[in-house]
Amino acid sequence: MNPQRPSAKRLKEFFLAMTRTSFGQLGLGDQQIVDYVASVLTDFSAAERWLALRDVEGRRLTSVVEMLATQMGAPQTSGRVLGERELRKYVGDYTLFMSGLFRTFVERGGYLDYYFEQGKRSYQTVSELDVALYRPGFLMFEELSHSFENYSGALDYMRKCFFKPAPNQDPFAGFAEKIEGWVRLRLTSN
Repeated sequence: MNPQRPSAKRLKEFFLAMTRTSFGQLGLGDQQIVDYVASVLTDFSAAERWLALRDVEGRRLTSVVEMLATQMGAPQTSGRVLGERELRKYVGDYTLFMSGLFRTFVERGGYLDYYFEQGKRSYQTVSELDVALYRPGFLMFEELSHSFENYSGALDYMRKCFFKPAPNQDPFAGFAEKIEGWVRLRLTSN
């Protein structure tokens, strides 16, 4: 029997509780950022969102370098600015997710510092574009940029506390299974 994927609302509640707990234990209690990070985790718990960017041939992009190269050479238009914002937000979210919850994988590849750098840079770009576009929320992205390593570290802490894979288990495959099981268990317990 194939269990149904938990609804986005239930996943968000689950991740919000985990993020509040983990970030609170580490003294990172800004509610707006906790809510944002829980939303990122909810979105990225689905492979189609986690690997959303594709090249011209339809191949999923997993390299931050390839992601950033997708916008190179495009003409400067208002649509281009919004596209740049969305790309940078995605790269910030992706690098935060990967360097936090899959830190061992990123370290093994030798690009943790690169993820930190690109995550900070991407969130700073989103903040600057939000100021230029008169969008609220730019301060949150500025904070994510300035404290990127802290938030990534808090997600690594969360992983160690709540999502540690079993020995010899693929952390990517086991991640979704654990989330679904914990959400079901938590909802039936409440």
